[in-house]
Amino acid sequence: MGPTRKRDVAAAAAAVAIICYLAVPLLYRWFPPITVWTGISLLAVAIAEVAWGRYVGAKIDDGQIGAGVGRLHPLAVARTVVVAKASAWMGSLVLGFWLGVLGYLLPRRSTLHVADQDTGGAVVAAASALALLVAALWLQNRCKSPQDPGPPTELTGNQTG
Repeated sequence: MGPTRKRDVAAAAAAVAIICYLAVPLLYRWFPPITVWTGISLLAVAIAEVAWGRYVGAKIDDGQIGAGVGRLHPLAVARTVVVAKASAWMGSLVLGFWLGVLGYLLPRRSTLHVADQDTGGAVVAAASALALLVAALWLQNRCKSPQDPGPPTELTGNQTG
């Protein structure tokens, strides 16, 4: 399992945005009101992932990965990578959805009163989805193992210098 590629999540967000932009005119009348609180849960998850990423990164940097007291088990790091990958894809898809909704709402703000009211909540939701995407990609990056310094070099007396 390789790292999540930025171009893949960007393409997914763009595809979902286009699909949602085409679907929203048909479905918008059934949408509930979009408030500022609509997307805040994604922001809370992004904040939690950043906090966990700081902890995991500190443990990796200090060499505290392994079994034992005060150490982070390697499976916890592997599970963190899985959560980060899933969060990156979820953030990407939800970002695409909200960008599609915003593409519908923004040009209609002056003519459709409800679109004007829903725009603020859609902006917050899109920003929260973007925050989740960025936090997840960062968390995945923090879970990388440190660079292998290679075999230890020992002086045998035959080296120059």
